[in-house]
Amino acid sequence: MTGGRLPGVLERAREVAASVVDPEVPVLTIDDLGVLRDVRLDGDTVTVTITPTYSGCPAVDAIRDDIVLALTSAGFGRTVVETTLTPAWTTDWMSEAGKRKLTAYGIAPPTGRAPAGPIRLALSVACPRCRSLDTREVSRFGSTSCKSHWECRACLEPFDHFKAL
Repeated sequence: MTGGRLPGVLERAREVAASVVDPEVPVLTIDDLGVLRDVRLDGDTVTVTITPTYSGCPAVDAIRDDIVLALTSAGFGRTVVETTLTPAWTTDWMSEAGKRKLTAYGIAPPTGRAPAGPIRLALSVACPRCRSLDTREVSRFGSTSCKSHWECRACLEPFDHFKAL
């Protein structure tokens, strides 16, 4: 979009960036995850700041490319995507809507707040399918570094749990 600052242009840019879907958990947007930190407009340049879920996240390049594509497709000119690791991402930044989407998708959302000291071990996580607490952690590391792998003893289904980080 050219022609200076039009009313609502910044809001529209943020809306478009916020709609980008996480490539690893496609039911969540980067806004649901709390990865989208800031959107700024300087003339015809949109600058988007993201914080990956962890420093080695392999999805960062895909997220960056998807943001640029989304904004370009929406008519915005130059797009710059900045990645910041400070402050570090935390599951506290996930939206409540995002946590509900995770459950509906079959992934147990993080519970509680991110630990501020020794890492807490979850004794049980509610199964996202049957809600039973009769579950056990199979592996601290799941399909991505942000998740652990669990199984439900009640319905016998495996599921991922988004770790509280």
